[in-house]
Amino acid sequence: MARKCDLTGRGVQTGNNVSHAKNRTRRRFLPNLQVASLESEALGHSVSMRVCASTIRSIEHNGGLDAYLLGTANRKLTTEAQKLKRRVQRAAAKTKAA
Repeated sequence: MARKCDLTGRGVQTGNNVSHAKNRTRRRFLPNLQVASLESEALGHSVSMRVCASTIRSIEHNGGLDAYLLGTANRKLTTEAQKLKRRVQRAAAKTKAA
């Protein structure tokens, strides 16, 4: 299972451990991934995915999953998130037309 956020694609970064004597050894910075059920109002059900804690905070800040997806540029989303965004747009258009 990849260590990547399902919405933003944020993944593992690399860097150095630096000791007091300035010795450098390579290390990995892992994203804080959480399995979360995010409620989509347009789709009418929840979507379960592995997302970063920072992405969860962004979703809450924007007012929910639908608002986050519709307000985020496609280039900042993964392909799975873009598919979910299109599903939300279609569902929102159907409810607006009815």
